[in-house]
Amino acid sequence: MNKLQYTFSGKTTTWYLDADFGYLAKLVDKDHTVLITDEHLFAAHQKRFGGWSTIVINAGEQYKVQATVDSIIEQLIELGADRKTTLIGVGGGVVTDITGYVAAIYMRGLAFGFVPTSLLAMVDASVGGKNGIDVGVYKNMVGTIRQPQFLLYDYAMLKSLPKEEWVNGFAEIIKHAAIKDAALFRELEKNKLTTYQKDKAALAKLIKRNVGIKAKVVEKDEFERGDRRLLNFGHTLGHAIENLYELSHGQAISIGMVAASMISEEFTDFKETDRVIGALKRYGLPTLAAFNAKEVINVLRMDKKKVKESMNYVLLNKIGQGVVRTIPLAELEKLVQSIITAR
Repeated sequence: MNKLQYTFSGKTTTWYLDADFGYLAKLVDKDHTVLITDEHLFAAHQKRFGGWSTIVINAGEQYKVQATVDSIIEQLIELGADRKTTLIGVGGGVVTDITGYVAAIYMRGLAFGFVPTSLLAMVDASVGGKNGIDVGVYKNMVGTIRQPQFLLYDYAMLKSLPKEEWVNGFAEIIKHAAIKDAALFRELEKNKLTTYQKDKAALAKLIKRNVGIKAKVVEKDEFERGDRRLLNFGHTLGHAIENLYELSHGQAISIGMVAASMISEEFTDFKETDRVIGALKRYGLPTLAAFNAKEVINVLRMDKKKVKESMNYVLLNKIGQGVVRTIPLAELEKLVQSIITAR
């Protein structure tokens, strides 16, 4: 087992990498802990949940809403959960987002931790303290920034992950490389999905590297006033089309990264869009989609990165170097429309 520690707002979060689920009992008091998971994880790993108070929610992004939060809170009340209770989210990004959010608001704040079980959650969704829910087509419209006490990674739980969820996770891995790590991007160009599925050591190294990239950025800029905004590469357009067209997170962000790369050609003279497209295709991710530019812009108008009539948009100077540029919404709509036409 490897340990990583990063300090946010004066509080230290510990990562237990390549650990075993059973180690959770050494980190918390079972009698004062409630696990939150989804129906698929509970069915696949039911023995692991034996002896734990567990709340099971419906699986899927469509359930990352206030109604699910209300149901969890009602069950916590029934279980007698108080301010000494610790909540543990065991699952993918939907579960960790909801768990962190409930922990922030139940009795004005409980301690919490995560056991991320998808590649996407391990490298991105559970890292950084952003927790929240969707409102209609608007992704993560309501939420908090609050850090977990710890994250425990049991790589054995990835074995039950379907291929599409592995692909989903690589969208965020490619994103990290594109904005912060040119050497990692070159490694990804040389390898392929099965490289990491078959080689546990390579997978462990990849996950640790991505946790480090994101955690270091968040450590310096927890509340997204500067460098943390780079982590939104591909997410501005991606979030707008994700719920609007019922795409997976990885698919939407992949399409968003290609669009951001093409917009970068206009603003930063970026010349490596083909490399971004090639890397995404190499890991089975889509690079284009037909969508209505006006519908997408209407969703973008409610994006948290919008400032008056402009958008703070993450672009690339070059592979490994992200940059934020302010683009007027009227100009952005024309760019999005031209990208659709060009395809």
